[in-house]
Amino acid sequence: MRHLQRHRRRRAAGRGLRSPPMHPLLPGPAPSRRSFLTAAGGALVLGAVLPTRLARAGAQGPAEGAGALAPKPGTRVAAFLEIHPDGTIKLLSPFVEGGQGIATGMAQIVGEELDVPPARFVVECAAPGPDYAVVNGIRMTGGSFSTRSSYDTMRRLGATARDLMIRAAARLKVQDGELTTRDGVVLHAATNRALPYGELAADALKLKPNESVPLRDPKTFRYIRRPVPRLDVRDKATGRAVYAIDQRVEGMLHAAVQHAPRLGTEPTRLANEAEVKAMPGVHSIHRLPGAVAVAADSWWRARKAVEALTVEWSAAKPSGIDTVAADFSSDGMLAALKASTEPGHVAEAEGDVAAAFATAAKVVEADYEAPYLAHAQLEPPSSIARFNGDGSLDVWLPNQMPEVFQAISAKVADVPPTQVRIHSPMLGGFFGRHFAYEAGNPFPQAILLAKATGRPVKVLWSREEEFARDAVRPLSFSRFRAALDAAGQPTALAVRTVGEGPIGRYFGMMMQTPVDPSAVEGIVGKPYAVPNRRMTFTKVAHPVNIAFWRSVGHSMNDAFYESFLDEVAGAGGQDPFTLRMALLGGSARHRTLLTTVAEMSGGWRRGPYESEGGMRARGLAMASPFGSETATIAEVSVEGGEARVHNLWIAFDPGSIVNPAIVAAQVESAAALGLSSVLFEQIVYRDGVRQSQNYDTYPVLRRAHMPKVHVRIVESGAPMGGVGEPGLPGVPPAILNAVAALTGRRIRALPIANTRLTGA
Repeated sequence: MRHLQRHRRRRAAGRGLRSPPMHPLLPGPAPSRRSFLTAAGGALVLGAVLPTRLARAGAQGPAEGAGALAPKPGTRVAAFLEIHPDGTIKLLSPFVEGGQGIATGMAQIVGEELDVPPARFVVECAAPGPDYAVVNGIRMTGGSFSTRSSYDTMRRLGATARDLMIRAAARLKVQDGELTTRDGVVLHAATNRALPYGELAADALKLKPNESVPLRDPKTFRYIRRPVPRLDVRDKATGRAVYAIDQRVEGMLHAAVQHAPRLGTEPTRLANEAEVKAMPGVHSIHRLPGAVAVAADSWWRARKAVEALTVEWSAAKPSGIDTVAADFSSDGMLAALKASTEPGHVAEAEGDVAAAFATAAKVVEADYEAPYLAHAQLEPPSSIARFNGDGSLDVWLPNQMPEVFQAISAKVADVPPTQVRIHSPMLGGFFGRHFAYEAGNPFPQAILLAKATGRPVKVLWSREEEFARDAVRPLSFSRFRAALDAAGQPTALAVRTVGEGPIGRYFGMMMQTPVDPSAVEGIVGKPYAVPNRRMTFTKVAHPVNIAFWRSVGHSMNDAFYESFLDEVAGAGGQDPFTLRMALLGGSARHRTLLTTVAEMSGGWRRGPYESEGGMRARGLAMASPFGSETATIAEVSVEGGEARVHNLWIAFDPGSIVNPAIVAAQVESAAALGLSSVLFEQIVYRDGVRQSQNYDTYPVLRRAHMPKVHVRIVESGAPMGGVGEPGLPGVPPAILNAVAALTGRRIRALPIANTRLTGA
């Protein structure tokens, strides 16, 4: 394990082309304060106001004097409305659409206050700029934060624009208060006169926006909280939707790459370069950091050529910054996590844990572990780079943070950021894949190749290259101990988590605590009233490139915690549902979710029980991710030694919602990914190399394994929580608990596919 010992030091966050992915809990660059109303091609462009100083991620509190500088509530959202003379309404959104429905949601929110049907909106992702920093002072589409971070301000944006339209209709010469609006038209009911918004845009440009405008009474909502059809459905159904993989620019070359077998090694010699250069369509051959590339007149020719290259690579170095040793393995990494004896930092503490264990009637202990996971999104990564005659650079690339990618692109190209234009297409899924993960992105390769060839270049990774270089969810390990009293009630809980999370990896220098929140979320902050608790975190760094993954630390930690809670219930002779209800006695919100999910499933019963000619059982789990709350019940059987899930019931409380159809779809898709991860998925390293190269060696959920998913939205009225990720964390533990109830076997090492099961 020499390579792990050498890697204990913190990675240098600014080395090479590295730029960290951002997280909603952390601060970003301070934008300038702007409030403007300008013309763009005859359109009304309504910009929001930004404060001169950011709140310092909440942890440090507001900046001194920020209250006096901050604008009125609702004026911080950096978005633009374009209302054209022909009546076209375009929303330049701070967020990237990637299947989560944010474009439709933004149109609903703005359209509600602007009084325009959402179907009339054209929504585009705005270009980089300081006006779009809406998530704790940064611009990011992720963390299940888009809608909840912008709901109030987007409403204010629509209301302010509507107010401008009404004031611009002064030509009707009526008394204040006599004008109203409907579907993009200013109306004077008494005289039956009407002026479309498009005809008022020019006059509205001359008006100063009001800093305080009334918002609609939610009782009058026409679009918010309604299942408004998605704006992108027709384009997706007819093949008109344009993803990064579909994009082309005039005169571009196509490039394919062959990466080094191990991260940190470089090409040293091309044994057959002349032969490959003579292959049909080949334009040129290039050496890149950690890779070789071929540019050609088609991607297929480029791929065939690059795969034909015989490349000699430098020897693998010991694991360290940006390097993976030849002897590195996931088994060895897990052993290092388990063997760590370094004292942990306290992540959560309450009561006297030592005393509770000293007087316990029974002590329960268990170790839980989860593997590395790939994002494995359907769309393989691609990027286009083009240098222009004026020295500027255009980059087309899938991303979740346009400004961050603009800064990295400028550094790679050696041009000022103001000379870089980032084009953000619709994403073929998020999953945390589209942040800037060092060698995990193709856009630096496209920029270097465009500079070398003098032509626009599109780089597309094959599926094999994607699996080779995708940044992965960290392998994780946690050790649990619980103290029980004579009645079987838990009196203390102690958890030791060892490993590394993406926030600590990329933002360690900015954190106010040595505890990585992305490594312990789902273990700390649980709602159960266990009187004595101590959770610690010990950092052991991974040499591999780690990443955010849908629901981040919750994706494995809730599986650990909720599974162990079932173990505690069993050790105390209690039913898991009854124990949870007792531990949630002080939380009506969580008890409501539990009773709701039990009612959805026809009443709680653990089993085993007979159903449809076989034996089944049920498992229960709760999770509190991203400001939302969930309760999940899974029903499973065992068929052919494998777990088969038949039903998932999910009660979901995000506080309040915008579009119930989108919310339900997001919960269902998150449940599918959670199901896939717990049943099948894992990335295995041997000899420093990932063993999975495609979906044949990285199995994911297939249609035959998809259960019925029943979702019920419970609006508690709590502050709006996230939607995209919270449906996932409760699914793995519910399935694990159902498998234990059915087979009597507790699986503590994921995925379930590694264990051959037998029925009850």
